[in-house]
This record gives sequence, C-alpha cells and structure tokens, in this order.
Amino acid sequence: MGILSVRFRMCYLLLVIAIAAIAFACSQNTPDAMISSKSSLENCRIVKHEMGETCIPLKPQRLIVTDAAILDAVVALGFQPTATAESNAMGSLTRHLVRANKLKEPISIGLESLLNFEKIVQLQPDLILGFSIYSQDYKILSRIAPTVSLPYSHRTWKDSFQKVGTILGKSEEAKQILLQYQKRVTTLRSQIEQKLKKTVVSVSRFYSGWQTTEFQTKFSFSGSVLEDVGLTRPAVQLQLANPNQQYVEVSLEQLDLLDADVMFVALDPGSEESLKRYQTSKLWQLLDVVKNNRVYTVDSAYWISGNVLSANAILDDLYRYLLDGE
Repeated sequence: MGILSVRFRMCYLLLVIAIAAIAFACSQNTPDAMISSKSSLENCRIVKHEMGETCIPLKPQRLIVTDAAILDAVVALGFQPTATAESNAMGSLTRHLVRANKLKEPISIGLESLLNFEKIVQLQPDLILGFSIYSQDYKILSRIAPTVSLPYSHRTWKDSFQKVGTILGKSEEAKQILLQYQKRVTTLRSQIEQKLKKTVVSVSRFYSGWQTTEFQTKFSFSGSVLEDVGLTRPAVQLQLANPNQQYVEVSLEQLDLLDADVMFVALDPGSEESLKRYQTSKLWQLLDVVKNNRVYTVDSAYWISGNVLSANAILDDLYRYLLDGE
C-alpha cells in the first residue's frame, strides 16, 4: 500500500469518526448530552497505561477488546464485551469461550492485526481495551472512545491479568481468581508428582500453510503453565531457547528436537495438511513419544496465548491426557 493510499485511509477513517461523533451527539434528546469537562470527570476515572492517561467510564456498558488475550481476561472478570477482534492465525478463543458458555457471541471487528475501524465507530463503544495496541491503531481508537493499552508478556500473563483487574475496578476479584488458579495448580502438581514422577513434555504448533513446525519454549504462555505444575522440557530445548523466544522453528530434519515423554500438538485452523506432512515422515515415526503413543492434539486457541481462562483450559487438558481425567 502506497503512502498516498495510507494517508487517504487515515483521512477517511477520521472523517467517519467525526461524522459518527456528530450523529451520536445529535441523537441525544436533551442539552445534557453536551457534558461539561467537570461532569465528565465525575463519571469517569483517570488511569495510567503504556500510551498515557485515559479517563475511563466507571461502569462501561459497551466494551470492545482488540485481542484474544485481553478478551480472556475481561470475561474472567465477569464482563461481556460487545465486540472483539479475532486472532491472526490461532484457533478462535471467542468460539472456545462461547462453546464453554462463558461468553455470549460478540460482534467481530476483524483481525487483531487488521481492525475494522468503521465497524468499531458504528458500535459506539464507551471503552476500548487491548494488550500492546499498535501505536497507529491507538491514535485512531482513542478518537473513537476512551482507549487503554496494557503491556502483555506470555511469561508474565498473571501480572497482565492483575493490571486488567485494576483498570476495570476489579482488583480484588482478579486476586481471588488467580488464587483459585494457584489452588488448581498445587493440586495438579501434587498428583503429577505422585503418579508420573519426572515427566518431560514438549509442545509443538502447526500453522496453516507453513512448511515447518516449532516447539514452544519455557518462556511461552503454555511454558509458564507447564512450569507451574512442575513439568519439565527436553534438555535440548532448554539449551536452544532464550528469554526473548516464545518458540523455536523445527524443520523436518530436526524432528528429534520434539522428542519427549509426552508431546502436545497445538493445531491452528487449516493446519491439518502441515501436520500430516510431518506425521508421514520416517523421522516422526522414530520419535519415542510417537512410538509410545503419547502425542495429543490440542487447540491453539488457548495453548499459544491467553490469560487465566486459557491457563485453566490447559490444566483441564493436562488432567485429561496425563491423569486420565482424574
């Protein structure tokens, strides 16, 4: 896309935002719609975040979230977002949460990397939340509604969850939810130690259209959950990973890097052909984990990125596959 095209799109979006704002103001029946700065501050509170300061409503009614990880967090805290963006490649956390009866079907506002700003304007949100929102997107979103961007790290997702709780006035609830998660972790860790002793676990991911796979490192989202319950990673994976790497690519010739006592294979939508390419390889058949029939396919919607609901879903899978559903 050329510079002129980008500028045209920006101008167009700003025009749409301006028109929507005027239409919304005109639709109010009383002069009270023209709120003074003083009365506005009485109905919102100022919060600091990575993009600056924003005055957010005390009780947001039309919340929009811009990524799956923060969708996970706000739903865990009892909010039902009006709309959300879908993951660029992973399975749909939205569908997973709807199937689990934790979320009513929200409106889609496009992909995390390609938000539908026109749709967002039409929905007239009173608060927009996201993890690490692109600065260019933030400039547009903050003109539509109060927008808060929070830092997110796969390794420190619990801190991110606590920050979301603070922003939404649910600090104590967030703390209790994390305590409940920790109780589950403690129980599962004890059962794993009693039944499985030392178990080495590998996590791979298959993408749609990619010729290679990968292993998720101890610094990934799933890696943090596995570490919580005391499951170790293959020694060679620990040697190859560094704190800045969520994953390390693995070619067909490097399949031995995936070997472990147990392997979880996280599948993206449409990745079945890519997985089949590896499964038909002789090197795949030589893996001990394959010979021992300890390879389990799981949903990338909650194994690759997320927050406390996804972490609990991983715990559910660990119970199901490692402890036979105990």
